[in-house]
Amino acid sequence: MAKTILVVDDSASIRQVVSIALKGAGYEVITANDGQDALKKLDGHKIHLIVTDVNMPVMDGIAFVREAKKLPDYKFTPFIMLTTESQPEKKAEGKEAGAKAWIVKPFQPPQLLDAVSRLISP
Repeated sequence: MAKTILVVDDSASIRQVVSIALKGAGYEVITANDGQDALKKLDGHKIHLIVTDVNMPVMDGIAFVREAKKLPDYKFTPFIMLTTESQPEKKAEGKEAGAKAWIVKPFQPPQLLDAVSRLISP
């Protein structure tokens, strides 16, 4: 059975590019357009990994990671931050919140798939 990945980004084009890359590698994909929308989708279904942007309206990615990690079903779910942010302080904040990897946009799909495969296998 395919592993499920939640992709959270306020940019429809980024959600689409990430989804195409992940589906092409054999993953199931669920999308959300901000942290609050993503939290609604964490309803107990098994999600193997979450890819999230940092800068989003309503709830940013770091706040989303913190909130998601409070949910028992998602406490150990790995997170990849996919963002334009590259400052060490932001990376440290993301890591402290629970992110396992940090990819800076613009990115190449193989770079994303490599990070995903290091955290979960297809």
